[in-house]
Amino acid sequence: MKRFLIIPILLLAACNSVYIKPNSMDKTQTIYASRGGYGMKRSIKEALENRNYNVVVGKLKNNNYVSGENVSGDVELNEIPHNARYIVKTAERKEKFNPFWCAFNGFWWWNFNVSIADQQTGDEIMTWRGRGCAHSSIQKLNDILDKLEQ
Repeated sequence: MKRFLIIPILLLAACNSVYIKPNSMDKTQTIYASRGGYGMKRSIKEALENRNYNVVVGKLKNNNYVSGENVSGDVELNEIPHNARYIVKTAERKEKFNPFWCAFNGFWWWNFNVSIADQQTGDEIMTWRGRGCAHSSIQKLNDILDKLEQ
């Protein structure tokens, strides 16, 4: 019986790998984050805005986009504002509806990589490779941001 309890706990513990530089993020600075995204990409911008960060997505440089549609097959290019001290990069897979595993935890399963870099120092102050249910991932994000803030 004990073996059946240990295996799920070990599997959950292996879902995230986080590296941070504590007390390295200034809340008064501007943060650049790319547009759009699935659950984590959208949620990280929302979490930062809820903490009163100035989050910007930059200006669209490629004018081959009309009403959000790519008419020429070009890659979308955004201008990173000069005053953006931090850059958030998020890569993620499409979220999966998982009512069994995430029934009381947001229903969606996320798989993502998040990085925050300080443009002033050139340091990467946070890297996070994670996967998990929506609500627990947002809770972990808030815990990480608590540790990063000065």
